[in-house]
Amino acid sequence: MKKQFTITGALTLLLLMSMPMLAFAEEAGGGVDAFVNKIFHTVLGPFVSLIFFSVSINGVSFPLIVVWLLIAAVVLSIKFEFVQFKMVKHSIDLLRGVYSDPENPGEVSHFQALCTALSGTVGLGNIAGVAVAVSLGGPGATFWMIVVGFFGMACKFTECTLAVKYRNEYPDGTVSGGPMYYLSKGMSEKGKPMLGKVMGVFFAIMCIFGAMGGGNMFQGNQAHQMFSSTFGLFVDSGWLFGIILAILVGAVIIGGIKSIAKVTDKIVPFMAVMYVGTAVIIILVNIAQIPAAIGVVLAGAFAPKAVAGGIIGVLIQGLKRATFSNEAGVGSAAIAHAAVRTKEPLTEGYVAMLGPFIDTVVICTMTAMVIVITGAYNIDGLSGVALTSSAFQSVFPWFSTLLAAAVLLFAFSTMISWSYYGLKCWTYLFGESKGSEISYKVIFCIFVVIGCSASLGPVIDFSDAAIFAMSIANVIGLYMFMGELKVDMKDYEKRLASGEIERYK
Repeated sequence: MKKQFTITGALTLLLLMSMPMLAFAEEAGGGVDAFVNKIFHTVLGPFVSLIFFSVSINGVSFPLIVVWLLIAAVVLSIKFEFVQFKMVKHSIDLLRGVYSDPENPGEVSHFQALCTALSGTVGLGNIAGVAVAVSLGGPGATFWMIVVGFFGMACKFTECTLAVKYRNEYPDGTVSGGPMYYLSKGMSEKGKPMLGKVMGVFFAIMCIFGAMGGGNMFQGNQAHQMFSSTFGLFVDSGWLFGIILAILVGAVIIGGIKSIAKVTDKIVPFMAVMYVGTAVIIILVNIAQIPAAIGVVLAGAFAPKAVAGGIIGVLIQGLKRATFSNEAGVGSAAIAHAAVRTKEPLTEGYVAMLGPFIDTVVICTMTAMVIVITGAYNIDGLSGVALTSSAFQSVFPWFSTLLAAAVLLFAFSTMISWSYYGLKCWTYLFGESKGSEISYKVIFCIFVVIGCSASLGPVIDFSDAAIFAMSIANVIGLYMFMGELKVDMKDYEKRLASGEIERYK
C-alpha cells in the first residue's frame, strides 16, 4: 500500500508539472492541436487509408476490414456448431460461479473478467454510433446489427478460450495472456515460431497505439466535451479536466487487473442498469407503438428501396455498427479474459461469448429501439449523440444530465480497461518488470491529459485503424487454431455431460 501511495504521489506530481505546458499550448492558439494533428495526418494517413480501404456497393462505402471480421464470425459459428446458442445455460452458470474453484490459477473471477472486457467495449458507440447507423441506414439497420451481434459471439468464444489456453502464469500468481501470446506460443508449437513472433509483435504494437488513442485520448476528449457542454465547467481548461481524470485513472490502474476488476464489476452493472433501465421505461411509456416499431425495423431490413442505398445500405450500416461496437475478432477483450481464475480454458470462452450479446444485442438494440419507437430518427439534421439525446429527452427532459453522467462513466471504464490491454502488450514487448509497468502507466496517464487538451481528428483515425489492424493478425490465428479448439470443446462437453467437471455451488 505504501508503495502504491508513493507511485500515486509521483504520478500526481508529474501531471501537475505538465499543467503549465498544456495551459500555455492552449493559450498560444492550439499548439497541442497543431503539433499532434500535423504529425498524425502527414505521417500516418496512408496507414489509415489502407486499413479502412472501402469498396462502394450500391453507392454505399463498405470497409473491407468489416468483411474480414464478419466472415470470421460466420465461419467460427459454423465450425463450433453455433456454440453461442447451445451453451447459453452453461455460460450463465459459469458467470454465477457454479463451477468456480477459488484455488484455480488466475487473478479475477469470471464475472469480473467479463465486466472488465465489457467496460472496454460498452461506450460512446452504444449511444452515438447506433444513432449514426439508424440515421444513415434507417430502422432496418437495427435488425442486421442484432444478427451480427449473435455471430460475433463465436469470435469472442474462440479468442478468449485461446487466451487462457496459451497464457503465461507466474510464481506470484499473476498471469499474462491475449492474442500476442497465443500467436507466438501457438505458432511455435506448429513449427512456425518466426511467423508467430512477428504476428504477436505486430498485434502488441497496434494494441498499444489503440490503447493510447481510442481507448484513452478519445474517451477523455469526449468526456470533457460532454461535461463542459452540460455543466459549463472546464470549458477553456481541458488540461485541468484531464489532470483530474488522469489522477482518477491512475489511482485505479496502479493496482493492476485486480484493482481494475474491482472497479469495473461495480461500474459496468450500474451503467447497464441505469442506461438500459431508462430505455426500457421509455419503451414501456410508448408500449402501444412497439408492434409498429418492430414492423418498421423488419420492413426496413429487407425493403428494396430504403434509406442510404436500399437494402445494401441498410445491411452495411448494421454490420459496421455491430462490428465496431463489440470488437469481436479484434482480440482486445481476450487480454482481460486471460486473467480469469480457471484451469479450464473453455470455461472463459463460454463466459466471454456473452459480451457481444450484452454489448450489441441488448444495449445497442435498446438505443436503436428508443430512437425508432419515439420517431426521433425522422427528425432532420440530427445524428449521433444528439439524435440519441433527443429520443430520450422526448420522455425525460432531464436526460441530458443523465447522458453526461453515462458518457463519463463509459469513458472512465473504457480507459481503465484499455490501459490493461496496452499494459499487457507493453510488457510482452519490453518485459514484465515493475519498472516497465510503471513507465507505461505514467505514459498512459499523460496521454489522458493530452486527449482532453487537443482536438483529435487524425489521431483518432489512426488509433481506430490500429485497433482494427489488430484483427488482421488475430483472425489469422483464430483460423489456425480452430481445429485444435474444436477437439478441446468436444472433450469438455463430454466431461461436462458425465459430471467430471466439478461443481462448487
